[in-house]
Amino acid sequence: MAEHVFVQGPAETAPAVTTIKPRGGADEAAVAGQWTLIRQRFARNRLAVGAGFVILFLLLVAIFAEFLAPGLPHTARPQYTNAPPQSLGWFVPEPDGGSRFQPHVAGYTMSVDRASLRRSYVADPAKIVPIGFFVKGPAYRLWNLIPLDRHLVGPLRSTDTMYLLGTDKLGRDLLSRLIYGTRVSMSIGVVGVCISLVLGVTLGALAGFYGGTVDLAIGRLIEVISSMPTIPLWLGLAAAIPLTWSPLTVYFVITLIVSLFGWTGLAREVRGRFFALRGEDFVVAARLDGSNERRLIFRHILPSLTSHILAVVTLALPTMIVAETALSFLGIGLKAPVVSWGVLLQDAQNVRTIAGAPWLLVWPALAVVVTVLSYNFLGDGLRDAADPYET
Repeated sequence: MAEHVFVQGPAETAPAVTTIKPRGGADEAAVAGQWTLIRQRFARNRLAVGAGFVILFLLLVAIFAEFLAPGLPHTARPQYTNAPPQSLGWFVPEPDGGSRFQPHVAGYTMSVDRASLRRSYVADPAKIVPIGFFVKGPAYRLWNLIPLDRHLVGPLRSTDTMYLLGTDKLGRDLLSRLIYGTRVSMSIGVVGVCISLVLGVTLGALAGFYGGTVDLAIGRLIEVISSMPTIPLWLGLAAAIPLTWSPLTVYFVITLIVSLFGWTGLAREVRGRFFALRGEDFVVAARLDGSNERRLIFRHILPSLTSHILAVVTLALPTMIVAETALSFLGIGLKAPVVSWGVLLQDAQNVRTIAGAPWLLVWPALAVVVTVLSYNFLGDGLRDAADPYET
């Protein structure tokens, strides 16, 4: 006969117990822990799971950017300025009227406008550029360590060109630049949130656990930072970066600027929860059992804040990405030769460019939108899954 067993404990950290199932003549209790419940509930949210796969795909693209990119981000071919995306095909016609499998892209036919003397390119299906996988291409250093020359996809002949997403005003491959930009934009979000996570959890825990003067000082600091207009402050600090600094130094400074103002929301969440939980019976019992303050904070109280921390962190990631994109788009964040989604959007700052080469705006903007939406869906799913005791 199945029965239920209930375990006493804090609302969010106590393990849930499933039904007793007979096995071998004896009854055994199958206990589902907190992380098991979180994983099972998260798996039922298909939208969040799909968003998680999108984020995982983008992270893999960022990690293996050199291998996945068909070319190098700074290789320019002025003869293909603002060339449109080439169409991708899978079969080529044979002389006998049949066809054979051969991945390829359509070549270009160039024409010059006699009035404006501007060149324009039109895809010509008659010109076939065969492409392959794991082909040799421009040499690179994977993670700046391993010298390689293999690319996931590229033209079979080194003299051919393959621009699946078109080119920019200097004839650089937009697909390669977008892949390289994924690494910078995604890593700025991750690094910035890690800094915000450490600051928010540490200061919020100290304010909520000790209270008094500590809470007063940290609370006033949070209020001062929250009262500052974020975008003008970012603009001012980013504009103060010396032009002589290297792109790598600018990268870390922009990350620091974006993260220094993103921890206040998490600190308030942690502070409020610590105030609510520090007087609970399980905390008092742990204190009477001899637990020191560090164990009380990190072993007994913080685990019960999983839902709040997961929600704030995952929802803060798109904020960091949008902040970097906005600063770089305005020309006061990351600058060339660094490649990020915001830097790519700088090419689409005038109507003439958008009208003549709309792909320069569409693909970087689409990457930002998809990433932000995926992080939001993932954050909502994790927040709901981390509260398995709520109905």
